[in-house]
Amino acid sequence: MARITASVYTSHVPAIGAAIDLKKTGEAYWQPLFKGYEYSKQWMKENTPDVIFLVYNDHATAFSLDMIPTFAIGTAAEFAPADEGWGPRPVPKVIGHPELASHIAQSVIQDDFDLTIVNKMDVDHGLTVPLSLMCGEPEAWPCAVIPFAVNVVQYPVPSGRRCFQLGQAIRRAVASYDDDLKVQIWGTGGMSHQLQGARAGLINAEWDNRFLDRLIDDPAGLSEMPHIDYVREAGSEGIELVMWLIARGAMADIDGGPRPTVKHRFFHVPASNTAVGHLILENN
Repeated sequence: MARITASVYTSHVPAIGAAIDLKKTGEAYWQPLFKGYEYSKQWMKENTPDVIFLVYNDHATAFSLDMIPTFAIGTAAEFAPADEGWGPRPVPKVIGHPELASHIAQSVIQDDFDLTIVNKMDVDHGLTVPLSLMCGEPEAWPCAVIPFAVNVVQYPVPSGRRCFQLGQAIRRAVASYDDDLKVQIWGTGGMSHQLQGARAGLINAEWDNRFLDRLIDDPAGLSEMPHIDYVREAGSEGIELVMWLIARGAMADIDGGPRPTVKHRFFHVPASNTAVGHLILENN
């Protein structure tokens, strides 16, 4: 049967993608950030899965204020990089896994979660920047990717508890798939940042690191954190961190298995005007 082997957590700051594409990774400003992902790229080469289930938020490219699904799963065979106003990123197209995606949709919907099934969409920096950070600049991404878009842009957005429960449903769905596949689940977005208003530029490194601590050691308790805490402590865009709870909820220890191994932890400020957090957890 298929199994989730690891979860990966990372920010998806668009300026990181621009730094990669414009060959600025060696500049003094960017070098410390990319150094924090050197281990991750090697780990990814040594632990390449068959499929990545990648949780991210769309930034008004595939969806707009005309239609905003709370949870949307991409079931297409491939997904093109989106044009976000300055042309698509020069990265490979994303190859999907329609069979597993459709199975997960069937299982999760029957498990009482309402998903929007998307058979055609482009994917923006929320998805491609994490792939670049973990995989470098290959001619093709090393495995299939299932995009899973979460609305954390327009309120109301899903609660941390709901995201955590959804991760558990995704783990059950993967485990019920007959093919012997290694699957990683990635939670992306965050950490603390605010892009507008009187608090634009807010970064709360102390709160971010407490969040990482709790994500590792107390994910169930962390999932009960109310939205207002994210907004007050981590800024208006800090709410993206609820997506990390989907990935954490899919790990084996949440269902009575052994604790995961922390393979890598990294935190850096700032990247553009955002705090960058990163974790790799392996199932045991």
